[in-house]
Amino acid sequence: MTEHAHSHGHSHSHAHGVAPDADRRWLRSALLLLTAYMAVEVVIGVLAQSLALISDAAHMLTDAVSIVLALVAMRLAARPARGGYTYGLKRAEILSAQANGITLLLLSVWLAYEAVQRLISPPEVTGGLVLVTALSGIVVNLICTWLLSRANRSSLNVEGAYQHILTDLFGFVATALAGLIVLTTGFERADAIASLVVVALMLRAGTGLVRESGRIFMEAAPAGVDPDALGERLVATEEVVEVHDLHIWLITSGQPALSAHILVAPGGDCHKVRRGLQELLSGEYGISHATLQVDHVGEQGSPDDVLTLGPRPGADAAEEAGHCEDAHGPVHRSGPHRR
Repeated sequence: MTEHAHSHGHSHSHAHGVAPDADRRWLRSALLLLTAYMAVEVVIGVLAQSLALISDAAHMLTDAVSIVLALVAMRLAARPARGGYTYGLKRAEILSAQANGITLLLLSVWLAYEAVQRLISPPEVTGGLVLVTALSGIVVNLICTWLLSRANRSSLNVEGAYQHILTDLFGFVATALAGLIVLTTGFERADAIASLVVVALMLRAGTGLVRESGRIFMEAAPAGVDPDALGERLVATEEVVEVHDLHIWLITSGQPALSAHILVAPGGDCHKVRRGLQELLSGEYGISHATLQVDHVGEQGSPDDVLTLGPRPGADAAEEAGHCEDAHGPVHRSGPHRR
């Protein structure tokens, strides 16, 4: 077999990240509005002895923190890759999203405890004050929701902050209903019940953020991409005999990456195959950051072995025998085969 050097294909777009100045402007505007209203709500919540208002304010604090972290992450992600950080600091947004999710979960546990205590022994609640404050909170959250909807929500941070503000909006609706019930019926436990509704929403948002950020840190395949199906799609390409060492992961939100070892039939055009596969990955799967190692098939062992390459002229036999002896993950071959 004619000697064929390894061919490494690498194609990706450099327009990564969420860095437009317009996004920062929308986030800063929402942050200022949230912070100002949160301070007022805490004071009124203490005066009215309303845990529902205080829990809403606590949730608004996590919203404000998530926006701050998103702004910081945007700046970090915009820095060029250098030194040991070969991808740059693009995962800073994932770190902040996970921190935000964990904070939500911890706050929800504390608020749930306080709400149960108030269900058992409800304090006197000023229903009118709670109702007026919650109604104004609905207006503030509607404005903040609109502001964040104008930003680039492909970032897990920005989307997380957006979802949190939506959660706040629902929480304020529940608090307003609780204030109305207390005002009209005197049923003071309605305030604690509204707090538990907010807790449930916080748990849902926090769990979602921790799960999604955890998937990225564990380098799981992007949601909606089946690695086995993608591998079968690649190996179905003309002249491709085998695909192994296939890895698909997210560098950060909305930035999928892929690497794979492709074995091509003897005499096949490796470079043409690589270009075709990269066009396939970019066009059908949105994966423009792909690194493919393409080689010709050499000698094949038993049907259950990973295909091996023919020895290079003058190469040590023991050295060549160990090449790809243990594939990292499933092996995809043309025709019927065992995964």
